[in-house]
Amino acid sequence: MKTLISPVALVISAALLTGCDDTETKYETDTKYVPVQTTEVKVATYNLSFDRNTFEDLVAEMQIAPAKQKELVTAYLDGTIAETDKTTAEKVIQIRNVAAIIQKNRPNVLMMAEYNNDGTGKDKAALTGFQANYLSVAQSIDGAGGEANLEPIEYPHFESYSTNTGLFSGLDLDNNGKIEEGPGDSWGFGWYHGQYAFALMSQYEIDTENTRTFQTFKWKDLEGEQIPTITLCDDPQKIPDGMNCGDEWYSTEEWEKVRLSSKNHVDAPIIIPTKNGKEIIHLLMSHPTPPVFDTGKNKAQNAAEVEFWNQYIQGKEFFYDDAGQNGGLADGAKFVIMGDQNLEPLAGDGESDVMKALHDNPLVNQKVMNGELYPTSYGAAEHAVDKALDHPQPNRITSTFGLGVDYAMPSANLNIVDAGVYWAASYEEGRKLFNDARIGQYGDGKSVSSDHRMVWIKAKF
Repeated sequence: MKTLISPVALVISAALLTGCDDTETKYETDTKYVPVQTTEVKVATYNLSFDRNTFEDLVAEMQIAPAKQKELVTAYLDGTIAETDKTTAEKVIQIRNVAAIIQKNRPNVLMMAEYNNDGTGKDKAALTGFQANYLSVAQSIDGAGGEANLEPIEYPHFESYSTNTGLFSGLDLDNNGKIEEGPGDSWGFGWYHGQYAFALMSQYEIDTENTRTFQTFKWKDLEGEQIPTITLCDDPQKIPDGMNCGDEWYSTEEWEKVRLSSKNHVDAPIIIPTKNGKEIIHLLMSHPTPPVFDTGKNKAQNAAEVEFWNQYIQGKEFFYDDAGQNGGLADGAKFVIMGDQNLEPLAGDGESDVMKALHDNPLVNQKVMNGELYPTSYGAAEHAVDKALDHPQPNRITSTFGLGVDYAMPSANLNIVDAGVYWAASYEEGRKLFNDARIGQYGDGKSVSSDHRMVWIKAKF
């Protein structure tokens, strides 16, 4: 956490800026900061739905200056926008609403899913643009065209991580009889290398030297795993030619090479200054493949990607990272398992028992994952009624498709004092950040902000 050397000057400057109707409030990025001892840390997961057709599309949107954004949004809302600018305006509105959600909730640490990159994570232009042109600019709790009434937020530390999505495997992984570049034969589904990647923004130092990635970890090497089989046989058209219900999806030779992670599994420690010295929290980040869309392989892989963390936090020795280091998480280490896991313990098409086992792991904070601090929202409960969703715990839903699949799952040795899901109900402030009939075809979901909701926990030191 950082604080301004001259907070009064900032308040006065902000007041002067917000008093000008035709001026976008811009955060002074050259302001000096000093570190302070932290007592509470808010850690959040948010699938932003920034899954653009190309990485370059996302970079271009993030480079649009605030004045141009305002021009595009104004023209879009008053109906004078040129058809050629309409799509860009809608993307700008989405990004600004997402930035508003972040400014409203003010997490100190934020894992962002579906934040496209160049495949390797080395090109951070989309992240620096998001910070400079959106997060460092006051957004509106009232959505598109609203008064800039939220405080800018700064994340001086950020990382983007390499991903298996769109990375050509050189194998016929989709069993269509062809080996070809494209999502079917990539290690993880993606139309290009870098689509659906994830990133991290933090107000605390990220220990990059001790960050571990598991992009190349083999599926076969996870304890208890075996070659997935064709188990969903109700639609014969989905079964590849020459294969039958019950057949193994991969050949023995392919199984020796197949990677577990559809994107990546990352253990990124962050360093938090507290009154008792530095605290280390391991951010365990992933975004497993959805357990649907095929004949059973995705369901098995999703379960395995979740099970990875269940075994990793137990410190099992068989793990190896991309740098060749062996072993799981050290005994007693503090952690938060983060990301859109595409799996929940109570409903959906995935192997719910795998997620239930992770919830029940005694190394995981039971007050949060099975107790009174389980993250919930009024917006989720209202959405379940509006859409006639059948869910046993509707206030735990974190997505517009009716499942609670997004997590910030803390370790048992973290003192968690609060948790929640940010989803404004129709009677709460911020509703237009989620539902706005003026925007897009449907006025909700990815058109307005995202089809997922931010999930957060607050730890006290």
